[in-house]
Amino acid sequence: MATPQPRTSDLNSITAGLELAQICWVVPDIRAAAQFLVSTLGVAGFPEPQSMSARKLGMTYHGDVVDGEWLTTQTYNGGSFVEVVQPVSGQSMFHDYLARYPMGGIQHVAFRLPVSDFDRLTSHLRDQGYAVISEVDHPIARMAFFDTYQTLGVATEIMGVTPDGWQAIQQMRNSR
Repeated sequence: MATPQPRTSDLNSITAGLELAQICWVVPDIRAAAQFLVSTLGVAGFPEPQSMSARKLGMTYHGDVVDGEWLTTQTYNGGSFVEVVQPVSGQSMFHDYLARYPMGGIQHVAFRLPVSDFDRLTSHLRDQGYAVISEVDHPIARMAFFDTYQTLGVATEIMGVTPDGWQAIQQMRNSR
């Protein structure tokens, strides 16, 4: 069954609650990038990079779960998260980005809203012709990454945050 199209007033009420959540750099050297952010810009709090696996997360890449692996670290800074990713092996949107831009750069910007509004907003973006690059359903958030490169120069992530996710965000805010 297709998701009903939101009326303009419904869509406006959904997007009114949309918050900037994260800026993500994809880089060839995660430690060098995090060190720069810490020592030069004062963005503190990056934990040791963690290894991530698309297969273990159930994260799709153009509709299929693949064997992409990467390192990631993020910290909370000034109302949003700063994430740094280094592709390691396999396939993913992160690998594609670094192959196209070997020096790295901002690969995506994420916006968050309550998970209850996730389907309506992501359906609207699909209906506008924006293709989904990657999706994951995680206990803290449902996430969809849209190909908005031609429009914005970066991918756009929509995060539908669950109640557990809002608690995790608050804990990270409080730890700063």
